[in-house]
Amino acid sequence: MGGEEEEHSDCASVTLEEWNGSSSTKLFKTATITASSSLSIQRSANRINHVWRRVLQAFVPEGFPDSVTPDYVGFQLWDTLQGLSTYIKMMLSTQALLSAIGVGEKSATVIGATFQWFLRDFTGMLGGILFTFYQGSNLDSNAKMWRLVADLMNDIGMLMDLLSPLFPSAFIIVVCLGSLSRSFTGVASGATRAALTQHFALQENAADISAKEGSQETMATMMGMSLGMLLARFTSGNPLAIWFSFLSLTVFHMYANYRAVRCLVLNSLNFERSSILLAHFMQTGQVLSPQQVSSMEGVLPVWATSLKSTNSNALHKRVRLGVRVSSLSRPDMMQLLNGVGASSHKNAKYLLAHRKGNVSVILHKDSAAGDVLKSYIHAIVMANLMEKSTAFYLEGEAWMEKHYDEFLNKLRSGGWKTERLLCPSITWRANWISHTSGAKID
Repeated sequence: MGGEEEEHSDCASVTLEEWNGSSSTKLFKTATITASSSLSIQRSANRINHVWRRVLQAFVPEGFPDSVTPDYVGFQLWDTLQGLSTYIKMMLSTQALLSAIGVGEKSATVIGATFQWFLRDFTGMLGGILFTFYQGSNLDSNAKMWRLVADLMNDIGMLMDLLSPLFPSAFIIVVCLGSLSRSFTGVASGATRAALTQHFALQENAADISAKEGSQETMATMMGMSLGMLLARFTSGNPLAIWFSFLSLTVFHMYANYRAVRCLVLNSLNFERSSILLAHFMQTGQVLSPQQVSSMEGVLPVWATSLKSTNSNALHKRVRLGVRVSSLSRPDMMQLLNGVGASSHKNAKYLLAHRKGNVSVILHKDSAAGDVLKSYIHAIVMANLMEKSTAFYLEGEAWMEKHYDEFLNKLRSGGWKTERLLCPSITWRANWISHTSGAKID
């Protein structure tokens, strides 16, 4: 309880309340001011709660939790735990790397250590550029998978550092491989973090979320480095303890990452989510919610997935979007030129070709984001009907004519974003002019 101040006044009785908080739904009263014949100020007794809220403002976005999506808390909790384990491991790997370079040894030279460090960093920078060139446009569409891959590559990089003292003759090769691995982590982690920040932002507060995520990561870094220093001190000179600690932390690190991406409930459309949604809609006429699809979609890389995937989940693997016309086989090109593979929709901006259960999509040079989504849905419909009917092409056209708009409307009502399909950059397109005798494709 604060003190009370009294001051004479001729005003009528008035009560004024003081409230504090960044959101109208999270305000709490800090003081009550009453004015009658005298002025009375009564301050809130819960000062600890006030201090705690002020501290929390440095780590959570303004207006939390209403300003972020419901999956924000779960993801950030597991992401912080994986970050903590990463920085603990980093102290062990850095200790091994410095030992291999020769820190503390009389025979080591400054120029030698500097050159080795230069090669290590140079390899990482070059690897980051090459990775961006080959995979940069694919990171948005598979944010969950690349988030896992990024941390796996980081673990491999630290493993290389820990192995470096065991192979003195191949030291440069080992540390350069580790740096190359970590360079993939930097690009993939940064890009997917930007995509997830946009997903979390409900009130156009991506900058605030990013800043608070930085504070959370800094705190995890400080704690992880402190614990890592203690662990490095206790395990120094004991290789068995070092390797046991490192491998245990690595297992926990990957588990925490897996749990983090499993918490994510993304409402954007990519290849796999579109495939799952469409297969279910064609069977039941209903659209799954983002939460339901999140539990069904895969988060592991293609080479790590098991063979037990269902047909609905495998449909997207049978569609090639943005195919180069000249890469098609002669029968496929004849199919297009003869108008067999062309959509019968008057204003369609894509062509479909099919062979051996797979569907190729050729996009018009003037196709927009809506056309890309429509072409992919049409291809998935065709791939699905191939398993059930020999007249799958005509049935696919009929399905699109009757159900496509209904499907999109139900997606929007279910909370899905239908403005565009998240996919790798489409660099190959075509142009065609339909005639009664055939078609011209440039």
